[in-house]
Amino acid sequence: MKIYTLGTSNRKPYHFISILKKYCIEVIFDVRRFPTSKFEHFRGENLKRLCRENGISYIYFGNELGGYRKGGYFGFTTSKQFKEGIETIYDVARSKVVCIICAERFPWKCHRRYIGDALSKKGVEVEHIIDIDRSWQPKSDAAASR
Repeated sequence: MKIYTLGTSNRKPYHFISILKKYCIEVIFDVRRFPTSKFEHFRGENLKRLCRENGISYIYFGNELGGYRKGGYFGFTTSKQFKEGIETIYDVARSKVVCIICAERFPWKCHRRYIGDALSKKGVEVEHIIDIDRSWQPKSDAAASR
């Protein structure tokens, strides 16, 4: 099983959708704590509509796995809420091609890296999309032990 992540960054709508289509994404989980953006097309309802118009399911998941946690995100990764959120994504990814999105382009600067690490520990191959022809797959302890 493979799960992707992607940062909305400053992409144009057509570029964002082109990336999702290239990777055959069927469902996106939006893990932005606050689903807003200085780019109109990435604001919550607008992004949901953009996805729907392109045959992609949109799930806002910021309450479950969004960043900006009291005590830091790393500490949050041990919580029941985090573990349940990971299970939900895992369950959907068993039958659909899933992409986890946030605002930051680079996953190593974003809480998506913690989500990716948790999924890797469950045996999932996690690919962080940087651009349409560029991605990053970190070498984790979980991946090394498979």
